[in-house]
Amino acid sequence: MDYVYKTKGTCSREIRLQLDGDIIRDVQVIGGCNGNLKGIAALVKGMKAEDVIRRCSGIHCGLKPTSCPDQLAKALTEALQKQQH
Repeated sequence: MDYVYKTKGTCSREIRLQLDGDIIRDVQVIGGCNGNLKGIAALVKGMKAEDVIRRCSGIHCGLKPTSCPDQLAKALTEALQKQQH
């Protein structure tokens, strides 16, 4: 399943996900801190979405109430919900 999420409150603008069931096959983050986000994308490939959601939810970036990892968790949560319907 391919899913596109428009981020809110971060420097990144969009997260593109490719899921195989609950396994993350690919993540691309548009905008934001390029090197760090490529690193996060490489680390989460092959992981279960629920594990990434648990680890990344609630992470803040400076004084912002969210972060790119937190937005990734939100994107994965939405994508999993869409798969179930």
